[in-house]
Amino acid sequence: MKQFVLIVVAVFLVQFSNAGITGGHKRQHRAKQPGCCVTPLGVLHDSAAGRIVKPASLGIYQNNIYKKRLDSISKDIQLDYNEYVQAEIDNYLSQRSDISREIGLGKYYFPIYEKAFREAGIPDEIKYLSIVESQLNPNAVSRVGATGPWQFMSSTARMYGLTMDEYTDERRDPVQSSYAAAAYLKDAYEQFGDWLLAIASYNCGKDNVIRAIEQAGSNDFWAIRQYLPVETRGYVPCYIAMTYVMNYYHKYHIEPQSCSIMLKTDTVQVDKMISLNSVSRVLSVDLNQLTILNPSYPRMLVNGSPSSPKILVIPVAAKAKYSASYDQLNSELASIDLQTIYNTQRFQSVEKRTPLHHRSRRFENLVHNKKIHTGNNPLLIAWVDIKSKSGKG
Repeated sequence: MKQFVLIVVAVFLVQFSNAGITGGHKRQHRAKQPGCCVTPLGVLHDSAAGRIVKPASLGIYQNNIYKKRLDSISKDIQLDYNEYVQAEIDNYLSQRSDISREIGLGKYYFPIYEKAFREAGIPDEIKYLSIVESQLNPNAVSRVGATGPWQFMSSTARMYGLTMDEYTDERRDPVQSSYAAAAYLKDAYEQFGDWLLAIASYNCGKDNVIRAIEQAGSNDFWAIRQYLPVETRGYVPCYIAMTYVMNYYHKYHIEPQSCSIMLKTDTVQVDKMISLNSVSRVLSVDLNQLTILNPSYPRMLVNGSPSSPKILVIPVAAKAKYSASYDQLNSELASIDLQTIYNTQRFQSVEKRTPLHHRSRRFENLVHNKKIHTGNNPLLIAWVDIKSKSGKG
């Protein structure tokens, strides 16, 4: 009988001890979705019911470590630490392969973002917001149609000078969309005077932030958070958490993957209609790489013209071959592309509409301020060295 009582008591003590360590809750891991933040924090934090599910096994010392680390990387943006941020840190750290891949892709995309942000005068660390938005995928499309690495809706994209027509979608262009994102965020900061509110408005729009400020009687994100759309309540914690993970991934033994995109590139200006297939064939450039470098041409056709030239990104190694095979390039492109365009127009139903040619002022300066030497022969494609402008090279 004594042995039975001892066994029952021992089992009870073990169960009580385990409940104290985990807080009685199991962590819920949520997969990231391109085009928006991870599943809203309302899944874990039910403020209406007064319940907050805190991360397991987090002592005061660990909390202080997270806060100190965030404080150490905080520059112009206040990187607050609380249970919402901690929940998202845990979530991202559970997705090790995704984080590893994104660190690798950042070697290509971050220099582009950094240059755009530096020229616009906004904080460098906002570059991590693109991971929350699209996981650095220029072809990401959200359920509501937001597109590209910075997830622009078409109306906002046009407002900030991005071109969208039947051949081109500059929302997918990492350079052009970065300048547009920088312009939006700078406008929002000048309106709200706070970077966390500017970031929140990037997710839900400025009007929703204004209404939340009026309801809360405060311009502090954490004070107005409950009045924002559910997804936006988790959006800013996602951003802070991603900034933490991108700076401290090595503390968690996460190894960056190698970048799958060619890092050294050149750009050419195209003033005729050509296909990426033809460029790939003539310059012996891998078509997949060429497509990755030029995501703003979803139909794989570059609709350049003398009055409206287009920019084409190619691996730097192709420059020498281009110069050596200029005549072949022009003749072969001309013969191949006419058939390619005919087939595309013959077998695809495409809505006909007037192309939009308005662009950001910065891009116009980039193209037209460069001197293009063509000699006595009219060039169909002329070299433009804008590596310093794109942040690549």
